[in-house]
Amino acid sequence: LALETVEDMAESGLLGGVAPDVAIANLVRALSKGVLKVMSKMGISTVGSYRCAQVFACFGLDQAVLDEYFTGTVTSTGGTGLDRIAADVSARHALAFTPNATALEHRGLEVGGQYQWRREGELHLFNPETVYLLQHSTRSKQESVFRRYTTAVDDASRAGGTLRGLFELRTGVRPAVPLEEVEPAAEIVKRFVTGAMSYGSISAEAHETLAVAMNNLGGKSNTGEGGEDVDRLLDPRRRSFIKQVASGRFGVTSAYLVNAGEIQIKMAQGAKPGEGGQLPGHKVYPWIAATRHATPGVGLISPPPHHDIYSIEDLKQLIFDLRNANPAARISVKLVSEPGVGTVAAGVTKAHADTVIVAGHDGGTGAAPLTSLKHAGQPWELGLAETQQTLRLNRLRDHVRVQVDGGLKTGRDVLIAALLGAEEFGFATAPLVVAGCVMMRVCHLDTCPVGIATQNPVLRKRYSGTPEFVETFFLFLADQVRELLASLGFRSLDEACGHAELLDTSAAVAQGRHQGLDLAPLLQVPDADDALRCTAPPVRDLSQTLDATLIQRAAAALDSGTAVTVSTPVRNTDRAVGTMLGSQVTRRWGPDGLPAGTIRLELTGTAGQSLGAFLPRGIDIRLTGDANDYVAKGLSGGTVAIRPHPAAPSPADVPHVIAGNTVGYGATSGALYLRGTVGERFAVRNSGALMVCAGAGDHACEYMTGGHAVILGPTGRNVAAGMSGGVAFLLDADPARINPELVDLTGPDPEETAWLATVLRDHAELTGSPIAEALLADWPVAAGRFTRIMPRDYARVLRLREQALASGADADTANTMIMESLRG
Repeated sequence: LALETVEDMAESGLLGGVAPDVAIANLVRALSKGVLKVMSKMGISTVGSYRCAQVFACFGLDQAVLDEYFTGTVTSTGGTGLDRIAADVSARHALAFTPNATALEHRGLEVGGQYQWRREGELHLFNPETVYLLQHSTRSKQESVFRRYTTAVDDASRAGGTLRGLFELRTGVRPAVPLEEVEPAAEIVKRFVTGAMSYGSISAEAHETLAVAMNNLGGKSNTGEGGEDVDRLLDPRRRSFIKQVASGRFGVTSAYLVNAGEIQIKMAQGAKPGEGGQLPGHKVYPWIAATRHATPGVGLISPPPHHDIYSIEDLKQLIFDLRNANPAARISVKLVSEPGVGTVAAGVTKAHADTVIVAGHDGGTGAAPLTSLKHAGQPWELGLAETQQTLRLNRLRDHVRVQVDGGLKTGRDVLIAALLGAEEFGFATAPLVVAGCVMMRVCHLDTCPVGIATQNPVLRKRYSGTPEFVETFFLFLADQVRELLASLGFRSLDEACGHAELLDTSAAVAQGRHQGLDLAPLLQVPDADDALRCTAPPVRDLSQTLDATLIQRAAAALDSGTAVTVSTPVRNTDRAVGTMLGSQVTRRWGPDGLPAGTIRLELTGTAGQSLGAFLPRGIDIRLTGDANDYVAKGLSGGTVAIRPHPAAPSPADVPHVIAGNTVGYGATSGALYLRGTVGERFAVRNSGALMVCAGAGDHACEYMTGGHAVILGPTGRNVAAGMSGGVAFLLDADPARINPELVDLTGPDPEETAWLATVLRDHAELTGSPIAEALLADWPVAAGRFTRIMPRDYARVLRLREQALASGADADTANTMIMESLRG
């Protein structure tokens, strides 16, 4: 039917002259890309594994329907049966043949309005009325108008806008308390957090507005995964309290982590779980590229979060790495509200995270794919209830804080979240609306008319938001929460946390299309011997690590910049060696660190996971031996060189396996020299470092955005997949192992040939590499054995830059010319 419809549209001239066979081919291509997109973000490689896999969750359908048509899928809440489904289909069919009441000449279905508000379309909590009331109330500081806003939103929520709209508060169970005995609004706002919206997805003005507002209130703002400008990074008033670390690793440096009050690991996002984001090239302005360590005009891809996290053990290692990178910061992990999130939250708690975030499916910027905005994740009410119950049943709830995020808009939302077990509350869309957002849903086009979701300097001049507007919103919200707490008999949010028995759904599910829902499982309070909230956060002790000793032995360098050499054995139980030492260098000497080689660590043995993670400039690590996974993860200007131990047995013509998987992941600057081969995902997400090895496994150089990689031996398959920047050089490359989708293969030019010779000399000097020495002995003839991997978009921007500079333009003007060309 779809193919015949498209063919008929083409023949009728409705597709602008597209031929019928082309239209059919376009439809098939689009459908194929959609299936592949879903398969990729679900981690499924073949159609055979996708068919009948039922990789979905069902909510709102009766179990009998599931048993008949989705056998094997279960629901804990029940829902609609076949009779209601049949009635809906019949009504929609009739609507297609009913004259429109307002325009008899038009017949057909309603206009829709799933994504943008339409007068006769779907229900939206944010609509012209509520947006106006919210903006007017916060700009004029009229709390009475704010109450009209929350009343309108809560009424729409009860009318079917949200799952929590079916909940009613059970007042009278506990005696009410006087309002003056409830904790003040100034304390409640400290529980509020603004969402992880990156600098790049929103403008500098909007990003900074949220940060300043939350710092003034004592709450927390979140950088998102886009890094942070150095001038803001070093300003406690303007910087974001929470620094996010996602699979993209955009802008994640030692300085970024050291200047964080909390570091958040983005395992997933509620509006698009399992899916990486993408910033189109026309939005990568020079200032965004500088912050993200990328190239202006070249698109940036944030891969799914499986590149350095395959298991709970990998997540535990990343938590440990980040705790070493900033021992003073809290570590949080962002999860998605979906079935089983409680089990994952328990694992995250056992992995020593301080906070678990449960993100609901509501929200997500307009830059998220439309299918993700509507068909990914579940309401946070489901995930939060499961997380609270699972943590309590496993006696873990007192060890971790729980935060909820996704479409919170009113004080009633906050209180329901608290009763279901949340201690902190995330807001993203609402603060942006306060700042001026009018929900145009053009975030991805860089055409935001109010200067929020754009980097265009002309549009940014239209931005009208201020931190005071956002502060007023949260203070009004806190006052509303206080009144609700008093009516329920609580004097603080801590007292209310986890008391789900004070929620009632019996009236709501007894009528209309809600009949059949059983929401009682969400409101269960397990009879478990555990606290309802975090009361005993464990102490994280790093005093017994090797780095604690290294910091003492490098005191002269840390205090006065005096050069120091430290020699010590290392074992595979010594993890993240150099990371905490590096954090001290950054904390005391700033983002630029110390002069190269000020602190030299000479290690012998086998290093554990994450050797040299986030290592800043000023520290050189020379290891004689080998290392495990994650060597030089997030390298930030330091140097790491590894050579095999002289006593290690190995055939003369076969390089040692010198390090494990995910080596150099997310590095931003510095150099890594490895005399030997490594595992999978070498140099993935490299954005500015130099990396040299003698061979690598699958997926080398994947998602690179900058820097250089030199591989002096065989590789696995899928080299350079998703590579949008930087340059790689492979010795005796096998083209069949290189992913050609985004890159071209050529030989090095004369300038690159000279550069390669320098790199090989450094590599030979630091590691004694026989491969480098043999190549230099036959130079420059041996240069012909190298294949250069160059991303096409990156090459195009470099050509545009050369043309602009040749015309006499300075660097800033050249960047402007590049962006204008890309937009054109």
